Amino acid sequence: MAKLMKYSEAVKKFDPVLGLEVHVELGTQTKMFDAAPNAFGGAPNTYVTPVSLGLPGSLPVVNEKAVEYAIKIGLALNCSIAEYCRFARKNYFYPDLTKAFQTSQYDEPIAYDGWVDVELEDGEIFRVEIERAHMEEDAGKNTHIGGAEGRIHGADYSLVDYNRAGVPLVEIVTRPIEGAGERAPEVAAKYVQTLRDMFRALGVSEARMERGNVRADVNISLRPSPDAPLGTRTETKNVNSFRAIDKAVRYEISRQAQLLSDGMAIVQETRHFHSEDGSTSPGREKSDAEDYRYFPEPDLVPVAPSREWVEELRATLPELPTARRRRLRAEWGFTDMEMRDVVNADAVDLIEATVAEGASAAAARKWWMGELSRTAKEQDVELEQLNVTAKDVAQLQQLVEDGKINDKLARQALEGVLAGEGSPSEVVDSRGLAVVSDDGPLIEAVEAAMADNPDVVEKIRGGKMAAVGALIGPVMKATRGQADAGRVRELIMERI
Repeated sequence: MAKLMKYSEAVKKFDPVLGLEVHVELGTQTKMFDAAPNAFGGAPNTYVTPVSLGLPGSLPVVNEKAVEYAIKIGLALNCSIAEYCRFARKNYFYPDLTKAFQTSQYDEPIAYDGWVDVELEDGEIFRVEIERAHMEEDAGKNTHIGGAEGRIHGADYSLVDYNRAGVPLVEIVTRPIEGAGERAPEVAAKYVQTLRDMFRALGVSEARMERGNVRADVNISLRPSPDAPLGTRTETKNVNSFRAIDKAVRYEISRQAQLLSDGMAIVQETRHFHSEDGSTSPGREKSDAEDYRYFPEPDLVPVAPSREWVEELRATLPELPTARRRRLRAEWGFTDMEMRDVVNADAVDLIEATVAEGASAAAARKWWMGELSRTAKEQDVELEQLNVTAKDVAQLQQLVEDGKINDKLARQALEGVLAGEGSPSEVVDSRGLAVVSDDGPLIEAVEAAMADNPDVVEKIRGGKMAAVGALIGPVMKATRGQADAGRVRELIMERI
């Protein structure tokens, strides 16, 4: 790992400037320029057509639904929507696009000049200005065999899967994000989270970061002070989790600060992020726009969305995430701090879905922010990646409210659900976790506890009611925690 300056010292000594390029895969049924399926997974090189493979004589056709989704994204980002725009060829020689160019947009994007407000953990609003949002196609996937960490360096050979080649993308590019200071990592992560939530609200993408539906290229540069010119930037590619974005920004600020303090220059380059230790490593020297030799795509007609269509799409925009969170906080009765914790845990959708399944907001929050958050942290995964659904959590809570299990037994049932043993009801049945409500076994356990603890019985008879707990404990132990504590207390008092 490179020599690093302490982060707190780095942000005192230098002013960090961010730039983020966020790619979102659109959830259309087919690809951007052909009728190949737009689907995740599948056997390698099965979701392809001659256009996907760039075969001679094949001609692209623009996916209208992808254009619609791009306009919706632009509108949600407060962008102007172009009356006329074109696709361009971005030339580069990599095996993941057989044409040796990517069909993208360059100087004429579909959307431009926008902004989005990002809510930080303490409630502060930070505005990020958007330069452009443009349409393009995704590349295929390279797999390098034999190299360290799956990288091309040292690999024996490489394989290419073109299933992803041609998948519709929108790339959202910010203007330089200035003024974040020491909060730069938080601003970067919260900005991408805001976009991810927006994509889901718009219904334009599943936006599952673990699948690469949303990826961020994180640009970082440092300068001596806010009034100094922008420094040389690095671009950490394809970072696909909020925690990783935070770590990548922190690492690059610390690394660049140390280099500059040592009198060394920053190399303008792409870098790879390593999730195991939060570091970055050099990729290739960064190309500028002229290196890609952009020129208009001759095989595609310009895109000219009518103003009537744009306004029709504007009218269909749903409630956006910031407004939705404020509404839900009021409906659920959460405090500002409770809601921020829910947002930070990425649990808003999960709690809302659990409430829709019949649980109270308080109960849904208890499970998702308690037992399940701890499990996710232990497994180092996001909450939504756990093997449990909103329906499971609502059913679990209903079992508690119906008196079939208590909280302790519910946690055991939840362990079974997470382990893949079935729904909460199925786990309760298979593990025999149901509360013992038959008075017969309870009476036996109560009388045994009273016989074993005559001094406690005398204390209760003498008016020391708090001593009842000393009898309830042995009964709960005898019934493996499956007794109804309230009924146990009643039976004890009846006999005393």
